[in-house]
Amino acid sequence: MTQNDRVLRHLKEVGPITPLQAMESLGIMRLASRIHDLKWLGYQIVTSRVTTKNRWGERVSYSKYTLEEGT
Repeated sequence: MTQNDRVLRHLKEVGPITPLQAMESLGIMRLASRIHDLKWLGYQIVTSRVTTKNRWGERVSYSKYTLEEGT
């Protein structure tokens, strides 16, 4: 199973994924690259920006990817 396959399966079976989740549960360090590959293959994936605070109280942003229904 390729990394693209693992990301796609996660999106279909579990739901949205973030870079930290991809690293921890799938062992994928470059999630944005895999998302790019999947978009190129025709999958409709929505990217949203999430802003939160890190452990030191600083604002940080990261991407969250969601597969559109029906794709």
